[in-house]
Amino acid sequence: MALLKVKFNQKKRVKLAQGLWLMNWFSVFAGILVFSMGLFLKIELRKRSEVMDNSESHLVPNSLILMGILSCAFNGFAGKICYDSLDPAKFAKWKPLLKPYLALCFVFNILVFFVALLCFLMRGSLDSTLAQGLKNGMKFYRDTDTPGRCFMKKTIDMLQIEFKCCGNNGYKDWFEIQWISNRYLDFSSKEVKDRIKSNVDGRYLVDGVPFSCCNPSSPRPCIQYQVTNNSAHYSYDYQTEELNLWSRGCREALLSYYSGMMSSMGAVTLLVWLFEITVMTGLRLLHTSLESIPNPEDPECESEGWVLENSLKDTFKSALENLKKLGKFNQVEAGAEGAEGEEGGKTPAITTVS
Repeated sequence: MALLKVKFNQKKRVKLAQGLWLMNWFSVFAGILVFSMGLFLKIELRKRSEVMDNSESHLVPNSLILMGILSCAFNGFAGKICYDSLDPAKFAKWKPLLKPYLALCFVFNILVFFVALLCFLMRGSLDSTLAQGLKNGMKFYRDTDTPGRCFMKKTIDMLQIEFKCCGNNGYKDWFEIQWISNRYLDFSSKEVKDRIKSNVDGRYLVDGVPFSCCNPSSPRPCIQYQVTNNSAHYSYDYQTEELNLWSRGCREALLSYYSGMMSSMGAVTLLVWLFEITVMTGLRLLHTSLESIPNPEDPECESEGWVLENSLKDTFKSALENLKKLGKFNQVEAGAEGAEGEEGGKTPAITTVS
């Protein structure tokens, strides 16, 4: 029994073709939207590529860009088919291509669905990428005189100001690295010498943070040095001064920003996928309704259209059988080639009569 079997007359076929033509052009604009989302996400990721450890995060925008281009191509082609289906003479040239085209559409829709899922599932990979990238970026914060790294201080400062964050996981991350360049340290000072000697790696570590960690909403001037020393500041307790520095780490802030963006893009891509499925189903009904016209010379006669010629279960069984036959055929061919090789390798015995 055919799946989604529908009866058509000429009027219904014309309406279906016209509706599909319009829907395909809407799908072209949807493809442009998906392409634009991918391009926007790629630009946003590139803006902060210095604090990302690898390029795995670009898998999502690259996939969206590719799906957007393919969507425009597939739906533009389908729109032309639907337009020509109104004229039997023009439609005749598309008949041999429709089955392969619908198969490609099926594969394309599977890919669109997986790209939509990828938008939701990339959070874990992005988290590790940001964690390592920010850690490396903070290490290079002081290297303002080193070629290739002189921009890192500005990048980190602008990032902390824009996203209202501090450090990788929090402001205490700055206590574990030397973020002040040796160029601005007085090595004749006893305090500097003692701090360097007290560290195994010979680094100048302080319980201080860059100015970009300061919260402008704080009612008092920002305390960015000797943050954990209550006695160094009047009426101060670092454990209760929540407004002094940004408490949220930049990894969490960036992860929330990009995850929210990718989740929204994933939802839009799922909607586009549902629309594409509807268009593909309609195109299949149009194709079968035109193929099943009993008298091609009488276009006004009734016909039947369907999505699958048999039930879903029977179609699945048939597909499995075809795959098995194809596998057996390949095995027979391989065996025949091996037998031919063995025969070709045999040499006739030569006997000599003395």
